[in-house]
Amino acid sequence: MKIVSFEASGELRLGVVEGDQVVDLKQADAKAPADLGDWLARNSGDLRPLADLAKRAPASARKPLAGLKYALPIARPGKVICLGLNYLKHLKEGRYANDPLPQYPTLFMRGLNSLVPHLQPLIRPRLSDTLDYEAEMVVVIGKPIRHATLADATSCVAGYTCCNEGSVREFQRHTTQWHMGKNFDRSGSIGPWMVSADELPPGGKGLKIQSRLNGKVMQSDTTDDLLFPVAETIVYITQGITLEPGDMIATGTPSGVGFAQKPPAFMRQGDTCEIDIEGIGILRNPIEDEKA
Repeated sequence: MKIVSFEASGELRLGVVEGDQVVDLKQADAKAPADLGDWLARNSGDLRPLADLAKRAPASARKPLAGLKYALPIARPGKVICLGLNYLKHLKEGRYANDPLPQYPTLFMRGLNSLVPHLQPLIRPRLSDTLDYEAEMVVVIGKPIRHATLADATSCVAGYTCCNEGSVREFQRHTTQWHMGKNFDRSGSIGPWMVSADELPPGGKGLKIQSRLNGKVMQSDTTDDLLFPVAETIVYITQGITLEPGDMIATGTPSGVGFAQKPPAFMRQGDTCEIDIEGIGILRNPIEDEKA
């Protein structure tokens, strides 16, 4: 099931995507939830009632996806945890090429200020021309988990979505801490929707992942190549951090990022970047310069 968040009549709504249409759940039931994160928290991650609601929806609740004003899949995630250096070839294409393989996941956080939904512009900041694309699969947490084991780690996963984990490389490299370069306003994106976990392999394994800049393939790999797969990552995180409904984990990017191209290929005004993950969908964003 594909669950999409969108705006209509000045308010946030949830819908179920069926082909090139979306079922507006509020038009099916005025009491339908508006935020997927709240729904997951109140219903222990159970998505079946949303599917049932979509099945009962009248024909008037259906509208075309074309023209939809997308919102972030989770309106206000409590945590957006990101992994760095999680594909071997990406590790080797950067300044960590001569380092030994990491023993533990490299984690950092992104703020909500840094993220936009599908079709909204990513903003290249005035201070730097090094806005880089990063194709990533995102895990959406459906129910709380702490001290996960490999046997139960993926049981907390509600679904998966796509991310362009845009990075301002110049600022990322000012210090050993990446936070500044990873959190410029409107520099990354998540969407277009969440695909429920039951429609994909456990842990999102074996999915083709690509980025395309103006139609040209820049990154191409498979999620089988994650150094720290989804289950192992959840086990590591939950040793100390409770994962809660609506939290998201961006699982890292493959090789082929802009700084590694010759010459470098950073995102610029007028470009369009697409993140395409098998079984999930295509996240598309135009690029605009920050206005003075």
